[in-house]
Amino acid sequence: MQQSVLKYGKYFIFFLFLTLVSPSCDKLNNSPVPDVYVSFTVNLNIANALTVPGNSVLFPGFGFGGVIVYCELPGSYYAFDAACTYEASKTCIVKNEGVLADCPCCGSQFVLISGAYPTEGPAALPLKQYNVSIVNDFTLRVYN
Repeated sequence: MQQSVLKYGKYFIFFLFLTLVSPSCDKLNNSPVPDVYVSFTVNLNIANALTVPGNSVLFPGFGFGGVIVYCELPGSYYAFDAACTYEASKTCIVKNEGVLADCPCCGSQFVLISGAYPTEGPAALPLKQYNVSIVNDFTLRVYN
């Protein structure tokens, strides 16, 4: 009896630990940029700059401050909200040029190739990221 209590007690402590730690992990990824519904498609025949690795294109009117889609490699795309994570306002959006995105308001610079983490300026959090899926050879879907 005592052995079974010890055996199951270890599992109980393990699951209790996981339960306590799991909610705190969510707080690490919180972005000051508000959550908004994002769902749109990108035609690569029209936005053909995205067929070249290292290029990025801003799609205004989506997300909180517009959405930047970045082509890392052929078939590998990332999407980020253009609102700076330091300012988090619709009037202060980053300007993208290839791999870099610069905030004209606070001077922060983000590198899109590495998850849009800041490399300069007061911003401490990366740009808010959205999901990208490849629908077919010439269409991407950006969503959250």
